[in-house]
Amino acid sequence: MGGMTLASEVRSAVTPRAALLVVGVLALQLLFIASYVGALHDPRPTDVPFGVVAPGAAAERTADRLAALPGDPLDPRVLSDEAEARRRIVNREIDGALVLDPAGGTDTLLVASGGGTVLATALERIATEVERPRQRAVRTVDVAPASARDFDGLSAFYLVVGWCVGGYLLASILAISAGSRPANTRRAIIRLAVLALSALLGGLGGAIIVGPVLGALPGSIAALWGLGALVVFSVGAITLALQALTGVVGIGLAVLLIVIAGNPSAGGAFPGPMLPDFWRAIGPGLPPGAGTWAARSLAYFRGNAVSGPLQVLSVWAVAGTVVTLVVSSLRRDGGPGGAAGADTARA
Repeated sequence: MGGMTLASEVRSAVTPRAALLVVGVLALQLLFIASYVGALHDPRPTDVPFGVVAPGAAAERTADRLAALPGDPLDPRVLSDEAEARRRIVNREIDGALVLDPAGGTDTLLVASGGGTVLATALERIATEVERPRQRAVRTVDVAPASARDFDGLSAFYLVVGWCVGGYLLASILAISAGSRPANTRRAIIRLAVLALSALLGGLGGAIIVGPVLGALPGSIAALWGLGALVVFSVGAITLALQALTGVVGIGLAVLLIVIAGNPSAGGAFPGPMLPDFWRAIGPGLPPGAGTWAARSLAYFRGNAVSGPLQVLSVWAVAGTVVTLVVSSLRRDGGPGGAAGADTARA
């Protein structure tokens, strides 16, 4: 009798649906560990776009020597002069360049710590090791330096992470507060409108905090505001879409997409060229990676190379909006997930 009572108590306390959600949370937990540790436990530069400037045949010889380094840390290409190397770094086409001085014993390494201090330091170490056997010194010049208040160039990453967290939390609260599925098109439109307004406020707040308040990031406040609003809305819209398709499970899917897959592949702690192939491949296509790249470009690279990331964010925003509206339009008040379900959830 006591055993049956205990079993019935367990069944009433943990329903089959709750048990499945517990299993899902456990899976997310393990995926979180695997993704973060897998991406960040052993950072090493691989195929870093890198320029070589030298007179005559020395340029090709140097490029070949750099291309043959163990582990393939660099992807060198010969450039015409130092001005071209600087221009390509500022345009974010390459991450560094070595300028050889045949008349002296010191060569110049051009880096951009604004794109990631860890990567700039790694390039300096590689160049020093390459030049040491040839009895040559290396002078490092930072073409796009990170702010003195932007330790390791992480401020842009944490800014975008904050925007992403705001996006999926806003969407989750909007959906759960009235049932886990959009009841109808009207309610979905209202939620998207509230999300858009919140995105504008969150984008502005984040830009002001990292700019005038903390002085962590230079650059246009208006540009960062626009980027922040787009990041928040794109993440929120795709979260609403996932919830429209799968109900409360959509929150877990949003965490999987943005937090577990997106954050470690965003190039924050370690820029893309220092990540393993899988994370390097997916990072630019997810909101955290696109947002981090764009924020650094706006802060340190004169706004160059932002069209691709902005297109990525726009695609997520549009896709999330369309899916949310289409799925909600297929539901009727009083049906599953409709007004009655929402009222029950509120009760």
